[in-house]
Amino acid sequence: MFQKKNIPFSPPDVTEEEALEVAEALKSGWITTGPKTKEFEHLISLCCHTARYDADGKQLPTTVCLNSATAAMELALRVLGIGEGDEVIVPAYTYTATASSVCHVGATPVMVDCAPDSFEMDYDRLADAITERTKAVMPVDIAGIVADYDRVFAAVESRKDLFRPANDIQKAFGRCIVIADAAHAFGAMWHGKMCGEIADFTSFSFHAVKNLTTAEGGALTWRAHEGVDDNAIYKQLQLLSLHGQNKDALAKTKLGGWEYDIIGTWYKCNMTDIMAGIGLAQLKRYPEMLRRRRQIIERYNVALAPHNVILPDHYGNDHCSSGHLFLARIPGITVEQRNDIIVKMAERGIATNVHYKPLPMMTAYKALGFDIKDFPNAFSQYANEITLPLHTRLSDEDVEYILDNFIDIISSL
Repeated sequence: MFQKKNIPFSPPDVTEEEALEVAEALKSGWITTGPKTKEFEHLISLCCHTARYDADGKQLPTTVCLNSATAAMELALRVLGIGEGDEVIVPAYTYTATASSVCHVGATPVMVDCAPDSFEMDYDRLADAITERTKAVMPVDIAGIVADYDRVFAAVESRKDLFRPANDIQKAFGRCIVIADAAHAFGAMWHGKMCGEIADFTSFSFHAVKNLTTAEGGALTWRAHEGVDDNAIYKQLQLLSLHGQNKDALAKTKLGGWEYDIIGTWYKCNMTDIMAGIGLAQLKRYPEMLRRRRQIIERYNVALAPHNVILPDHYGNDHCSSGHLFLARIPGITVEQRNDIIVKMAERGIATNVHYKPLPMMTAYKALGFDIKDFPNAFSQYANEITLPLHTRLSDEDVEYILDNFIDIISSL
């Protein structure tokens, strides 16, 4: 009935432009953290509207590029002094990186269930989860759709009397700090603001499957807050990501500048100029890539509207998704039926996925005492969810092939 095609789920979209940037980095001799990484950091700050300037008009450092979004979240927690004895609230419906970064610093992840029929955490339960030990909340901008930060901040403010700051930076905030896991959401907008300028700190992923890729990679950016020094945060992030060494390779090349100190026994998770070169090329192409993603989503929405499929709201008057994932839910089906649909799509050459298997279903989190029975809404979202391919290497013909086959398969249920 259908002439079989082969459609991968999420291949990277890289061109000769990316190859030229990488070649330039290789030829320059700067293949680790260097000028391209610094330029990428500056441009991310501009894109996210987190760029700020000193009295002389010099751009302050408000973004640090790292080797993953996981590292970005972990280092945000470490800069804030969050660790053993502290609690950090995370959604139960997310990828492990959100919660594992909390475990990495020795803090305790506290999971909140989804709201009914939503991929976002239940904001009504968020305030109740805040205790005297809670130091941060980590919402997730799933699929590239920015979470409801009005409700997140309202919950945090409503419990600020419980906040017990342990250092000066926590005192400056005077409440639980909001760290966005925006791995999916670079380029998204919400209530007139760019993702990156909404939460206190925002972590992005540039992994190979993300909208904008550096192969592996991530970034942390932060908004202005009274009593928080941008230069001090950036310097601490640099120390944490480069073994606690007080000079990076670029600084050590200055005449007579070999000598350095080790301030702490810290970590190694910096971004390289090879990675940043890919990112710089991707940034130039990104507006068109976002436009194409929106075009595909809108076609999916129109075609699936007459069918029994629940779709997230990527675009509206007050928000604009980055269009990272297309999450489709088919109400009333079982996990087994959902898995059968995935197999049938694969038989027709279409790779699909599930986002996400809730964390309490995973062995590592079961071992920490979490039980999916305590998160019924998360399980309900997972049980009938299928993620269709959504990437900028899809042709219009590919999109129609995906839709024709998906509709054909679900219509026979």
